Amino acid sequence: MNVAASPRSFSRLEVMPMTPSIGAEIGGIDLSAEQDDETIAEIRAALLVHKVIFFRDQFITARQHIAFASRFGTLEIHPATPKDQPDPEVLHIAYGPNSKGQENAWHSDVTWRAEPSLGSILRAVEVPPVGGDTLFADMGAAFRGLSPAMQNWCRGLTAVHDIARVFARRLGKRPEELHDQYPPQRHPVVRTHPETGEQALYVNTAFTSHIEGLSEKESDWLLTHLFAQAAAPEYQCRFRWEAGSVAFWDNRAGQHYAASDYFPAVRRMERVTIAGDRPFYKDERRDG
Repeated sequence: MNVAASPRSFSRLEVMPMTPSIGAEIGGIDLSAEQDDETIAEIRAALLVHKVIFFRDQFITARQHIAFASRFGTLEIHPATPKDQPDPEVLHIAYGPNSKGQENAWHSDVTWRAEPSLGSILRAVEVPPVGGDTLFADMGAAFRGLSPAMQNWCRGLTAVHDIARVFARRLGKRPEELHDQYPPQRHPVVRTHPETGEQALYVNTAFTSHIEGLSEKESDWLLTHLFAQAAAPEYQCRFRWEAGSVAFWDNRAGQHYAASDYFPAVRRMERVTIAGDRPFYKDERRDG
């Protein structure tokens, strides 16, 4: 375990927890400025402890957004990004009178990749006068909320994650076309966090198609049960956006849900995503 997921003191940041389980607002920092290594280390530590962190009044440019995200790792490009876009690292997510938000389901980002993202940094460009909040769920707490018997069963299972479940329709492609470039991936149902060692549920409604080794009926039942864990308020925080707000979430430890309750108002966001590594499960009970 490299960084303990427990409360700690911070000298460079003001860290204000939002709930006992997940989420903290960060003050005392200007993201438009270049941060020194010590401040970046504290931001990373706050992310590991709280799983999602929020910054207010950060009116940064796309280039500053990219530069800040780059301090945490290599950036990835989403297949939904137009190929002629000047800054391909930035995913534009915008809805208004002619479209309705589509991210209103609990999910972890890009779990259809062999190496899903470490996390994303999302900034609000334009927000509705009310509504459009994002909810975040602590999937480590969600796993611990299962019965011991259910935890033990889930530890040995593998699930399949499929990009076509969401993006075949959005990109106007047949599943087979997407699978040529992004074949379905196998990930453990319980994932061990590579930096904290925490174990968390790693299945989500958007991309998880089935659990290997179970019948269709068994798989559907178990996934429905596990998906519901994210919906428990005890494991959640809820963030109300303002223009200039920024959220940075750990995709390895949590899920999120963008409430689509503001139609036909406008909500425009920009997201930069940090590449991650292959999920794994390590049995802490046997490894001491």
